[in-house]
Amino acid sequence: MKHQSALKILIPLIGLLALFAASAGMFYQTPGAPYAYTNHRGERVMLNGHGLYYYDTVSMAAQQQGNDIITLLVGLPILVISTWLAFRGSLRGRLLLTGTIGYLLYTYMSMAMLTSFNALFLVYVALFALGLYAFILCMMSFDLKTLPQHYSEHLPRGWIAALLFVVGGFLALAWLGRVMTPIMQNQTPALENTTTFVIQAMDLALIVPLAILSGILLLRRNAWGYLLASVFVLKAIALGLAVSAMSINMTLAGTPDSLAIMVPFLVITVLNLFAAVSLLKNIKTA
Repeated sequence: MKHQSALKILIPLIGLLALFAASAGMFYQTPGAPYAYTNHRGERVMLNGHGLYYYDTVSMAAQQQGNDIITLLVGLPILVISTWLAFRGSLRGRLLLTGTIGYLLYTYMSMAMLTSFNALFLVYVALFALGLYAFILCMMSFDLKTLPQHYSEHLPRGWIAALLFVVGGFLALAWLGRVMTPIMQNQTPALENTTTFVIQAMDLALIVPLAILSGILLLRRNAWGYLLASVFVLKAIALGLAVSAMSINMTLAGTPDSLAIMVPFLVITVLNLFAAVSLLKNIKTA
């Protein structure tokens, strides 16, 4: 695998820091309980009042711990397995590794930008930076000239591309609806303790264009299409599981999200699982 020497440094650092950050989010406790707070917009919110996410709202803390659960139970084990496979020369392992690092990059980019300041701020920033450079190196490790040859002609490119378009379209419609409604009504949206729509900005700028571009290039049998679609689908599984865990955790915390968001994410996660199996199964050379 190209850039293996650099990745042998970056990946263990990412794994250790992510283990520390997610464990702290789940298990670090302080005395206290949720309490009401009126923010600078006059919005009445409930702050978590304990643990690492002390100054986050109850809803936001539940979402962050949902992320922590998936990082510990899914993200880190897959990071270890895919790294071992990738360093042994497995194409499937390299794709899985790149998708997993993409998930961790997205997660800790959002944590660095969205989580109320706490003692792990620099850990989030470090994970964001390490994940970004590791992701770039992983993407550069693929030989685009030969990559399409590793995929079987039986790969269902059509329905995988359709799934990518559905994911991109759903996120675009869901987030634009949430953003445009208060703008058109000349109102301030419910932002709790955040300053703006951070996740919506990330998804509309990064995830939606990537999903649509991947689908188009895959239909054209372009080498970038095979690579981007594979990485996107594998990354989307972990992200979908994290969103599902967030939704369940928010419900348990008494702050359930809209079913119009929860249900489609669950369906998309399942479809991405089928797409990932199909992509990996149709690689002729592991």
